[in-house]
Amino acid sequence: MSVVDRDLRAAGTEVLSLADPLYPPLLKTIPDPPPLLHVRGNPMLLARPQLAIVGARRASAAGLQVAHKLAVAAVRAGLGVTSGLALGVDGAAHRGALSAGGDTVAVMATGIETIYPHRHEPLGQEIASSGCLVTEFPPGTKPLPYHFPKRNRIISGLSLGVLVVESALPSGSLITATSAMEQGREVFALPWSISHKGGAGCLSLIRDGAKMVLGIEDILEELDSLFGLQQELSQVSTIPSPESTSEPDCLLLELLGFEVSSLDQLVVASGLPVGQVMGELSSLELAGRVNRCPGGYIRSR
Repeated sequence: MSVVDRDLRAAGTEVLSLADPLYPPLLKTIPDPPPLLHVRGNPMLLARPQLAIVGARRASAAGLQVAHKLAVAAVRAGLGVTSGLALGVDGAAHRGALSAGGDTVAVMATGIETIYPHRHEPLGQEIASSGCLVTEFPPGTKPLPYHFPKRNRIISGLSLGVLVVESALPSGSLITATSAMEQGREVFALPWSISHKGGAGCLSLIRDGAKMVLGIEDILEELDSLFGLQQELSQVSTIPSPESTSEPDCLLLELLGFEVSSLDQLVVASGLPVGQVMGELSSLELAGRVNRCPGGYIRSR
């Protein structure tokens, strides 16, 4: 083992192969999954339901505010937030997730030991401590231009859907959105004014079939089928979290029986937001207390 490898292991870096049980199952479904993933932080976050939030590096103040706000809303709905650690929208999305006490995954275009851009060194260290840094590139890899498009397919591949907050034409965010479409993921975009050049990419995506987003509810209603796919693919077992015994969980368990209940039925019966119900059901399923089946959920015990 080299000195670099020893230093990385001492810093808590793990390497996941395609055969590793911690390798994110949703990422395996893309046409070209990376053979190896280098990870700092909690690798189990890679298998949890995530929304990618991406956008312009030179974002407007309004774009940064919206990215932060939607990241907070995504966390409160039970989703993690994935992005690329870039300046602008990416950084705002990561910070929004962290401020809400949620999970965030940063996909890097460098070796795992190199935080890029350098201005995001503190943010990268915070994500490594409470979230997850991940890259397919080996240690020592520099931030070369052609690495970023490759990185973008991992951002979309880890996620149930990709939200483009603000984007000009052309842009790296549109590459991520294109990867998402090719991978069968949902694509969302904000409806900027035609006079805002920084939003032209979003308007182009909406014209081409992306879902227009006015709030987190517009995203959640589209993600249920992919959420189910992720849960079916996931082979990662986790220790039940403290939330699994919270009041909403108990309420859902009381509503669930041994006959199938759909997500819509549980939302109506519980009076909880759809995103919160999805998050609570995910926790219950990972804890082995409910099972997902065609048409909805049943109680397992």
